[in-house]
Amino acid sequence: MKNRFVISMCLALLTSFFAIHTPLVYAQTPAPTSVAPTPNPDDVKSVDAIIAALYDVISGPANKKRDWDRMRSLFAEGGRLIPIVKRLSGDFVLRVLTVEDYIASSGKRLEESGFFEKELARRAERYGNLVHVFSTYEAKRDLKDDKPLARGINSIQLMCDGSRWFIVTVFWETERPENPLPDDYLKSRP
Repeated sequence: MKNRFVISMCLALLTSFFAIHTPLVYAQTPAPTSVAPTPNPDDVKSVDAIIAALYDVISGPANKKRDWDRMRSLFAEGGRLIPIVKRLSGDFVLRVLTVEDYIASSGKRLEESGFFEKELARRAERYGNLVHVFSTYEAKRDLKDDKPLARGINSIQLMCDGSRWFIVTVFWETERPENPLPDDYLKSRP
């Protein structure tokens, strides 16, 4: 019993120490340096611009190369793309991809088959240099297609370093018959 009390007290003290001192550690840590290609300044000057660039860079007709260096330039170092995937068993899991993983796993298919993704509506929240965007999207193989191939919501986290915007995470779920997009998410909200 006495050992449990001592262990509990030590854990409480450690938790308090880290809660108090963690902000100081982060404040003294330099921002990560990116090895990504230099972005087009117009792509990263605002939240609107970087989201437009994200949709544009993956979109294009069949047999058209994508500018993967442009894609790389949009993301913060360590940025991730994370779809929610339904397994055959019916449960859901995350597939966590680096930008390079995404390019390797999806790039060839996007280029060969054609793929156009566009934003239908947006909801954004901002606090300082942190922005979270719910971006409702639809995807088509060809712009002439009457029906979309898929629709869903991209949850996009962004940060500004004072001079440009970075995508930190794109986390998404695709619409399914049992999980349709609510009408409310098909309308933009300021």
